[in-house]
Amino acid sequence: MRAICLASAVVLGAGALTSCVAAADASIQTDFGFSVEPSTVRAGGDVTLRVVRNAACQGEAAVNSPVFDLVTIPPRESWATATVDWDAKPGAVYDVEFECDKSSGTARLTIAGGHPTHHPTHHPHKGAHAGEGGTIAGFDLKEIGLGAALIAGSLGVAYHFARRRTDEDAG
Repeated sequence: MRAICLASAVVLGAGALTSCVAAADASIQTDFGFSVEPSTVRAGGDVTLRVVRNAACQGEAAVNSPVFDLVTIPPRESWATATVDWDAKPGAVYDVEFECDKSSGTARLTIAGGHPTHHPTHHPHKGAHAGEGGTIAGFDLKEIGLGAALIAGSLGVAYHFARRRTDEDAG
């Protein structure tokens, strides 16, 4: 019985870990190397677009994606930057297409979750936001009570099973 519980826990744990791992390869390689760095960025953030210069990519490289304007990398350079659009969907994965000479390839760009926080104007004359203060700021009595009930319940169940186990072993 203990082996079944252990095997179940191992399988569930492995499944949870693999669901949190990013895709193994963020780009599909072709005749020349290329990359988008970082591969995950918030809306409005900057990415560096890199090409590896070799026989397959000596001329101008064009980089295109639905989340930023067309970027060209001159023949003697190997990188350029692009700013991701503010309206890019958080959590979405977009293709970034690289074309150089007669070769092409696609990399992936993931937009980080959460809401974009674009603040185009800066107001230095305003004071700092000091926050709520204290250790329980933002909590209400329902949340504290629910948390305490969950903790008490889990301790009670653990105690019950521990006592039950010792009674069976003693008998």
